[in-house]
Amino acid sequence: MRGRRGARVVEPSRLTLRDTLSEAVAGMLQRPGRSLLTALGTVLGVGTFVAVLGLTATTSSQIDARFDLLTATEVTVEDVARQRDEFAGPGFPADADARIQRLGGVRAAGVYWTVRLGPDVTVRAAPVGDGAGATPVDVVAASPGALRAAVPHLAQGRLYDEFASAKAQPVAVLGASVAARLGITTLETRPAVFIGDEPFVVAGIVDDVERRPDVLMSVSVPRTTAERMWGPPEPGAARMLIATETGAARQIAEEAPVALRPDHPEYLKAVPPPDPRTLRTGVTGDLDRLFLLLAGICLVIGAVGIANTTLVAVLERTGEIGLRRALGARSRHITVQFLAESGTLGALGGLVGTALGVCTVVGVALVREWTPVVHPATVVAAPAIGLVTGVAAGLYPAWRASRVQPAEALRR
Repeated sequence: MRGRRGARVVEPSRLTLRDTLSEAVAGMLQRPGRSLLTALGTVLGVGTFVAVLGLTATTSSQIDARFDLLTATEVTVEDVARQRDEFAGPGFPADADARIQRLGGVRAAGVYWTVRLGPDVTVRAAPVGDGAGATPVDVVAASPGALRAAVPHLAQGRLYDEFASAKAQPVAVLGASVAARLGITTLETRPAVFIGDEPFVVAGIVDDVERRPDVLMSVSVPRTTAERMWGPPEPGAARMLIATETGAARQIAEEAPVALRPDHPEYLKAVPPPDPRTLRTGVTGDLDRLFLLLAGICLVIGAVGIANTTLVAVLERTGEIGLRRALGARSRHITVQFLAESGTLGALGGLVGTALGVCTVVGVALVREWTPVVHPATVVAAPAIGLVTGVAAGLYPAWRASRVQPAEALRR
């Protein structure tokens, strides 16, 4: 290239995209171990990001199913008669179970309450003694329908039925933990427990329930038996548990007070199940925020690692930078070179992290027998997040490199 007077002019140096990428790759390969450790933070951050979003999408349907099968099929009715009228009697009628069973969509229903016993009344495995074998456990008065609504799993024996309830027979169903504390391991010997001085034949032992886990830690007796021995429940203590078919819970919650007390439906308060979509949104939203925060922390750690390594590389390669500047490299060329190195580390970390995140989602789904769900936008965005993290981390070291003066660098 020549000037106006024919003198030869030095052509400005240029840095092509190909040269930039080759220099970036060469800079990383000079210290591969350091480069791998530097990209590890980005790998963890991006991998966590992909795994969180993928597992959230995958488990949404599972949360819906769990809410539909349990929470969305449960209705509780409370006795609020005394809150409405201080002279009112018990809110639940004697035939409460039968009245609710007439409603369509009811699987099982029954009234229950915790019996208020005297301070000296305990549950014993023997009629007499010095206190050995006595244990302070709750005694729950429950109609047969209330036990069925809890969906219990019997380890031994059976539940008491409507006949035992109608005759107010002294029978009991023990939770597994209570039976173990009383030393009752088998029903073949027809054991009995003593509540105070009253003997109760053990009909069954429950070791698991889907609802009302307090059954496992208490002694359940028929409602009518409890009323005969200890009187009616205290005001507001009784409740009704209703297990419904899927989709019928809210309708039954509206009909239950009228079906039980057509004369005073305001004496009973039905608590319908919460909206499963609202619960799912709340649960998944909390999990999203928590794990995305962890992913952000990992990305920050990765960015700090990239920035630190790039800055060290600038200090170690001061002579190289000075030589490039002396041969005609501009400040922006040095800036672009180091930004390309840090951005390449971030992009590679993002790609590896995306692959690990997707593999995590698929692995968890296979183990749990779910259908894995990973949105395409997440897979596309994740490597870009790694690239942006790397470029942002390399801004300051690249600026420092561009400020190196050739003469000063060559004197070192």
